[in-house]
Amino acid sequence: MSKDIVCSGIRPTGNLHLGNYFGALKNFVRLQDEYDCYFFIADYHSLTTHPTPGSIYDDARRILVQYLACGLDPERSTIYLQSDLPETVELYLFFNMNAYLGELERVTSFKDKVRQNPNNVNAGLLTYPTLMAADILIHKATKVPVGKDQEQHLEMTRTFAQRFNSMYHAECFPLPQAFNFGNDLVKIPALNGAGKMGKSEGEASTIFLTDEPSVIRKKIMKAKTDLGPTEPNQRKPEEIENLFTLLKVVSTPDTVEHFDTLYNNCQIRSGDLKKQLAEDMVNFTEPFRQRIAELSADEARLRRIMDLGREKAHESARRTIDEVRHIIGYRN
Repeated sequence: MSKDIVCSGIRPTGNLHLGNYFGALKNFVRLQDEYDCYFFIADYHSLTTHPTPGSIYDDARRILVQYLACGLDPERSTIYLQSDLPETVELYLFFNMNAYLGELERVTSFKDKVRQNPNNVNAGLLTYPTLMAADILIHKATKVPVGKDQEQHLEMTRTFAQRFNSMYHAECFPLPQAFNFGNDLVKIPALNGAGKMGKSEGEASTIFLTDEPSVIRKKIMKAKTDLGPTEPNQRKPEEIENLFTLLKVVSTPDTVEHFDTLYNNCQIRSGDLKKQLAEDMVNFTEPFRQRIAELSADEARLRRIMDLGREKAHESARRTIDEVRHIIGYRN
């Protein structure tokens, strides 16, 4: 196993979708055998949107179940709830003491949130980058799988790490780098033909791992298409290219080749393409639905996994926070 440490988390704000799986989770499964991995459920981050007390645990539990259904293994990696690790909050406080208002206000995602929700500009949104830095650096992670929308936060994590090291003349924190999956990275498009699949594009354009077959069929049959090609080997418009992208990840190569040939010969019927895609999507997601149902029914097992994750994460975090307190001048 590599000495590199990988750390990543997901906010429990809904069910995982196909974009989550192909964009990250499929690769996380592989990383478990190559790196020391910490995968957490970011239930502290969800507080910026003021969830009800009754939903916090249920939301986190649902993501844990879906993590496991996707192949994350609590024996091969550390899977834990962010709220089970008080050391993260302590490091968050230390980083906040060395973060400046101007740099936090310039964060693109913060400015976007201010525009979208001007009546909910809370301190948690402002200091989101320092909590994210604490999540990563509490385990001294060297690699962080992030999307384009999180690259600025990772750059700030390096800034906070370097600032701490310089301020206290210590080589405490590594400068984590973005993890690049290279050719294995797949961007899953939304069914509405615009952008990538995700909650921001709406439920109707997103295939969730928990969607029932009837729901999947309905969503795909409503996907945007055009009137079809008018000349041989015509370039596919974006909405059609998106359907072919989805076909490539859930169907056999022969199926993809069949519909590609029909398209290039101006013989394709969009309805047939979507029916095939819908059935292949149902078959692809069926194992996830079965696994999610099995795991959801075993509360005792989930509790054991949460306890194991907390213990493993705490061991790593305690070492870091003891070192940080000593460097700053506190005595344990």
